[in-house]
Order: sequence, then C-alpha cells, then structure tokens
Amino acid sequence: MIIFPAIDLKEGKCVRLEQGDMARATTFNDSPAAQARTFFEQGFTHLHIVDLDGAFAGNPVNAKAVEEICAQKGAYKQLGGGIRDIATIEKWFTHGIDRVILGTAAVHDPDFVKQACLLFPERIVVGIDARAGRVAVAGWAEESTLAATDLALRFEDCGVAAIIFTDIDRDGLLTGVNVEATTDLARAVNVPIIASGGLSGIGDIEALLPFEADGVCGAISGRALYDGRLDPKAVLALPGVS
Repeated sequence: MIIFPAIDLKEGKCVRLEQGDMARATTFNDSPAAQARTFFEQGFTHLHIVDLDGAFAGNPVNAKAVEEICAQKGAYKQLGGGIRDIATIEKWFTHGIDRVILGTAAVHDPDFVKQACLLFPERIVVGIDARAGRVAVAGWAEESTLAATDLALRFEDCGVAAIIFTDIDRDGLLTGVNVEATTDLARAVNVPIIASGGLSGIGDIEALLPFEADGVCGAISGRALYDGRLDPKAVLALPGVS
C-alpha cells in the first residue's frame, strides 16, 4: 500500500482545509517545495498535489508552486486541480508530473477523460469526491445527484490508473478514513482505489491493509502528517507499506 503525503496549494502556500472549505484553511508551510523535500527525506516515494485555487477557477492557478515541487527530485508525483484539457495535461507531464487527476471533468466531460486515458495510458487518475455518497465537483463547491459508485463504473474499462475516493465530510477533520465506503467502492469496480479524507493516524492504515486484495492500493494523508499524528518512520515500517 502506498502512502501519499498531500500538498494542497492555496495562494502559493501549503495548506490543509476542513471539509473542503477554503475559508477554513490552515497554512502549514509557506514553501511547498520545502515541504516536498521534507516528505522525500522522511522516506515517502509518492506525493499527492492539489491546486485548490485551480479547482475552483477551472484552470491552473498555482503553476509556479507546482513547478518548484517538480524541481525536487525523489518521488512520484500526481497532480489535480483545474485540469480540464489535453494541453494542460501535456504541460504537466513535460514539467515532471507523473499522473494527473481529473475530478470535475469526470462528471461534466467523461469523453474527455476517456480520450486522456487513450493518449496517456496508466497516467490518468479519476478523483471522486463524495458527500453522503453523492459526488461533488468544482472544488467541492457544487454537488450532484450522481452516486460515487455509478461514476466509478463509467471509467473502469477505459484505462484509468486509479480512483481517488475522498469522503468530504471527514476531510481535514482527523476523524478516521471511511473504510467501509472505500472498500465497498473497491469491490464494485476493477480499478485500484486510493483512500482519502479523515486519515487520523497509523490505525487507519492498519485498518485499510486487509483490503488490499479488494483493490485498496493506497491512502492519502494530510493533516495527520503535518500535525505529527502519523509518524512517517512507523507507518513506512508497516509490512506492505511504501
């Protein structure tokens, strides 16, 4: 199971939100690049980067910060937020991003997602962010009537590398990963699932590990790492964790 430290970008800084609310942001580092270096030095091999401003704007906003993170060598990087066209995907791959995450586009333009999967095999991740089981888009500012599982099923045969499932109601609150909803989704589709939202400590990783065989391949950690509730050395020492 892969642990993805999260670097969420707002106004060029590394922040964490509570339940996706931009008004409830805590700044943890003024230099996202320095934060990336810290995660590399702690032994993490993957990074989860989100341009929060870009998610709301519908186009990249924190490009400079992302490029500075990309200049830090040493980890596999996936990026989401405001990526809505092929040209933007190509640009980020050129700059050193390994995978891009498409969220809003998955709801509003599924054909675009499928086209991207054809052009960039195994490099497209679908982000499914749900509140009470229903998908939210545009930086979680807009809610739909679409169920998370129904959205996931649309993409299971088009070459998506993974699906990130975020429980918005838990995100940033350290209340624990929604293991049941995550594993239910993993069993419903044949795409690897990355758990996100609410991770509070090593116990959440231990709770997810038995479900790797069901398709749960990773977990994203934000505030728990920044607050010191998730110890990098301890979690990376768990059998099967990287």
